[in-house]
Amino acid sequence: MKVLEKTITSMEVAEMVGRRHDQVLRDITKIKEHLTDHKSVVSELFIDSTYEDTSGRELPCYLLTKRGCELYSTRMTGAKGTQFALAYIERFNEMETAIKEQSLKIPQSPQEALRLMFQYQENTSEKVEKVEERVTDLEENIVLSAGDYGYVTRRINQRVAEVGRSFGKLTNKQRGELHRDINSGVKKITGVSTRTQLRQKHFQTVLDYITDWEPSTATKTVVRQMSLELGEDNE
Repeated sequence: MKVLEKTITSMEVAEMVGRRHDQVLRDITKIKEHLTDHKSVVSELFIDSTYEDTSGRELPCYLLTKRGCELYSTRMTGAKGTQFALAYIERFNEMETAIKEQSLKIPQSPQEALRLMFQYQENTSEKVEKVEERVTDLEENIVLSAGDYGYVTRRINQRVAEVGRSFGKLTNKQRGELHRDINSGVKKITGVSTRTQLRQKHFQTVLDYITDWEPSTATKTVVRQMSLELGEDNE
């Protein structure tokens, strides 16, 4: 819970270092790639998250802990590195001070003690709820693991093969039409532009869709026409 509270966003980092947010995201991605042997540690320093832009789109970002900022600062040298270090240290000090001030509020009367007790319970409930929502959001928005992504790919290939039997022997071109149809459906029901953007929350929905998938009438017609054209060419 403390990790989730004491973080700054990658958008704040972008402002501190004078870079575009997409550049900061690339920087962090490279850091994570360099530390593939320490994934569990890195995931605690750079927490996957999302935010809404001014048009309401949900976009990826990171939440950086203090140690995450320290690691990010190693990518910079000279004045920029020093300025960023000063900026994030001040930011985390502000958070620490706010937490300490909150903890030092001592009630001066029984009535105030009672009020603070109810306020504490209310704030705690709200914080727990927010943290639970954040954790759920983080879990659901994790990109599919290589194993899950590979399983989705295998199920798509299996389903295309199952449906393809009704058309007889398929050419690569016909098989490509069926793959385009099923992939188009996967992207449509999940709202992603490529399969590599699938999140954990999409996994079961996509598997259910693949099981029930049938090509559209247009795709069936195109595949049958290809079979007829192939037959005419062989005569």
